[in-house]
Amino acid sequence: MARIKQLSKNLINQIAAGEVIERPASVVKELMENSIDAGATKVSVEINNDCRDIRVADNGCGIHPDDIMLAFSKHATSKLQEDEDLYDIHTLGFRGEALASIISIAKLTCTTRTKDFETGTKVKCENSEVSQVETGCAVGTIMDIKDLFYNVPVRLKFLKNANTEFSYIQEIVQSIALSNPKVSVELKKFGKTVLKTTGQGNLTQTIKEVFSSDVTNNLKEVLKTDAISGLKISGFVSTPDYTRSSKKNYHIYINSRSVKCPIFQKAIDTVYKHLTANNKYPFVVLNLEIPPHDVDVNVHPTKKEVRYKNPNQIFNFIYSAVEAGLANYSENKHLYEQVQNVENFSDTNSNVTNNSEVISFPTRNDSKDFYVDEKSDTMFISDEEMFKFENKSVNKFSNYENSDNQVKQQQIFAPQENNVVEPSENVIGQYHDTYILIDKEEGLEIVDQHIAQERYIYEKLKSEKNVISQMLFVSDVIEISASEAELIKENIAKFERFGYGIEFLSDTELIFRKVPQLLAKVSPKEILADILENIEGDIDNLEEKILITTSCKASVKANTKLSIWQMQEIIKKWRTTKMPYTCPHGRPISKIIPHKDLAGFFQRSK
Repeated sequence: MARIKQLSKNLINQIAAGEVIERPASVVKELMENSIDAGATKVSVEINNDCRDIRVADNGCGIHPDDIMLAFSKHATSKLQEDEDLYDIHTLGFRGEALASIISIAKLTCTTRTKDFETGTKVKCENSEVSQVETGCAVGTIMDIKDLFYNVPVRLKFLKNANTEFSYIQEIVQSIALSNPKVSVELKKFGKTVLKTTGQGNLTQTIKEVFSSDVTNNLKEVLKTDAISGLKISGFVSTPDYTRSSKKNYHIYINSRSVKCPIFQKAIDTVYKHLTANNKYPFVVLNLEIPPHDVDVNVHPTKKEVRYKNPNQIFNFIYSAVEAGLANYSENKHLYEQVQNVENFSDTNSNVTNNSEVISFPTRNDSKDFYVDEKSDTMFISDEEMFKFENKSVNKFSNYENSDNQVKQQQIFAPQENNVVEPSENVIGQYHDTYILIDKEEGLEIVDQHIAQERYIYEKLKSEKNVISQMLFVSDVIEISASEAELIKENIAKFERFGYGIEFLSDTELIFRKVPQLLAKVSPKEILADILENIEGDIDNLEEKILITTSCKASVKANTKLSIWQMQEIIKKWRTTKMPYTCPHGRPISKIIPHKDLAGFFQRSK
């Protein structure tokens, strides 16, 4: 083995650059974050030469000429003044690694000026060598990167094609624009502008500029604060009937920093679990403001991973905020003002290790642990325990205002101010004996009668402590397999929870003594067959499956002719639901065809 020697400064920087600068998008991220930290209100990004030439210009405060040489050295930053500042981060950057890493793998020219000087400074960097001259320029900073990875051929070899690399850059620019709506952001590709925001400070406008008005037309606002813990979450989530096929459109931020957070994602997923179809995900733009000392962003050089002091509290806060947003609550409404926290959590319930967090979420017996593997971005939590958590959250909302807990839980489903049934609901008929047609001010609304009623019954049953049952004096004897019998016996209390009374005549024979009143006319054999079929060997979340099956079987079927009065009753009750977008299986309930689209088809002016 060779003798030990000190590595060269340039080689040290190149090794460090491998952690910070993965691809051209990493350079854009680091430079744009520097611009934001410098107080810029305008940031322009230009991409050329197969994404190896990058120019980032801003109108920020600029760099002092006496500091410019130091700025390109390792671990030099203006964002930490004392050691303790590492635990009180208020900026996007703080590690002092980015510029030193970039100049070790690219040719860089920096032109900058502060408002205190008439002239600016131009710095040229190559192979970690820095030279400085005086120059004329506007206040702000321009970082001009040429030939990225020119001296690291292995890294260059593993880059994707130019279009793919630009798509990564575009995602970074979009993400920063969404988290900074007060900053005007522009992205150019080969001289052509592909993205531009106006920086008006309006998040809705920024989302429209980054994506489209089609997105903004399907969003619900999320806003919740907790003055005691210093938490605030704000932003938008899409309605459950407006989804995407991946989580690519989960734009989540901690103190305006884009993060990859399993806890944040799981909270969102849990809200939408029974609102969207499988493998469908909402559009999300959410920023969680949290006291810096309660979150650790110094977990990885890219600063994408975070750890929380109280992960249980964070999960619950995000979950309840998103649920409330979808349920048409807002902070100025009486009930929601009072429900700032669904549940309080003890610090002793969390356990942080080097690679994982063990989290105890609320359950009925508080005995289950849930495991987050940060490396694989996976939270392990059983569906059954999560169902209990969801019920507990709903019960908290519905019982909050009554100190003796005597208020019926279905109060939570009373119509809200912006979700009230209009007396003039104009049901005009039925199509195919399956769809209810409604004349609305904005267009023709088409509602699936079965799914609409299913959503109402599902929420009603879920909110009730005791489901009303119908006694059966005569019941068919139902034969089941030994494994099915064992499953039912072990979970008999869960069937009782939703109004089912089951009695075993033998090891594999049973009868129903009672069923939910809503299902009095449905064959018990058919009900049980559906429940067992839905389980299909997966016993997790059995309560939820019983609830969904009950709701489905109790709802009016397709191809059923209804009177106008029956249709009005279905619509009236459906309008009062918390989540009127989809059924528990994730199917959309209604579709509005705007008047202008109909008029356009028939070539009418209006």
